[in-house]
Amino acid sequence: MQVDAASDFPAALPTLCDDFEACSLTNSTFTVGWICALAIELTASVAMLDERFPSLPQSLGDSNTYTLGRIGDHNVVLACLPAGTTGTNAAATAATNMMRSFPNIRFGLMVGIGGGAPAKPSNNPRDDIRLGDVVVSCPTVDSGGVLQYDFGKTMSEGKFVQTGVLNKTSLALRTGVSALRAHHGMEDSQIPQFIASILQSNEKMREEFSHPGLEHDQLFREDYNHIEGQSSCDTCDKEFLLVRKPRADTHPVVHYGLIGSANQVMKHGITRERLRQEKGILCFEMEAAGLMDILPCLVIRGICDYADSHKNKSWQPYAAAAAAAYAKEILWLIPAVEVASIALSATTKLVCVS
Repeated sequence: MQVDAASDFPAALPTLCDDFEACSLTNSTFTVGWICALAIELTASVAMLDERFPSLPQSLGDSNTYTLGRIGDHNVVLACLPAGTTGTNAAATAATNMMRSFPNIRFGLMVGIGGGAPAKPSNNPRDDIRLGDVVVSCPTVDSGGVLQYDFGKTMSEGKFVQTGVLNKTSLALRTGVSALRAHHGMEDSQIPQFIASILQSNEKMREEFSHPGLEHDQLFREDYNHIEGQSSCDTCDKEFLLVRKPRADTHPVVHYGLIGSANQVMKHGITRERLRQEKGILCFEMEAAGLMDILPCLVIRGICDYADSHKNKSWQPYAAAAAAAYAKEILWLIPAVEVASIALSATTKLVCVS
């Protein structure tokens, strides 16, 4: 399989230039914005496209590199943050540039990977977050779905007090989430089928993006730290592993709730557990807080680690694919007419995937 020289995602997706409609696309015909933070997230996201379109001119000063395509009835523009750059400011800059070059984007997704905040072993499936699962931002009583946990006050005994609330994503996306949750109450998610499809059609992705195996999903007690200097947990004390009920299959479970965002990597089990208990955070990441007050988006994160000192990169490709598959599933569900109606609104809305 050929690979684009300028990137590391497959170039063998179908390109629409053999019909008039595809060749007549302009920047104004793209209404869904999709943002990733890492190249591996972009690889999974591009692979989920139903069709790939040729590139288009972009505004002077726009430093983004775009991939254009279609999912269902939606024309989608994808962008990734610059190599080696993460955080809320970089995400906001990428989204601002995207809106300049594609002025009719009103529907946004932030798709990628994040660190999970699992509860202690429980019979409640909502609390049973595992590696490879998907967490989707969802408003809570006192939050729009994303909490900037490095913006507030740290009080006595280390308790965090929130001093502001970020915006919610668009009403159309929130109703789409509700519809998809209801659908999943009757039928299984299509995430496993979407992942299987891209692995079947992209041979180069198979080894890296396949499920790592349930035996490699290990959750240590939050107060047990990884042994320094070791690249894996092979030498970590298994006495500190939490025993969880085995799952019947490798299918990702989708969780809805609060996502914690900050300009720092969460890599401390005790802090993760404290914020989970205090605020109900299900997942930690580093970009969404920079978007919500500028371009409110639906944040979709595949869980690649447990936000503690044991984190490594082995689950990142599969988790990125799971997040991208959920994004595809919700775009298939939301009618294109909803995007068209949003485009008439004076309030700009963006969908971001990371």
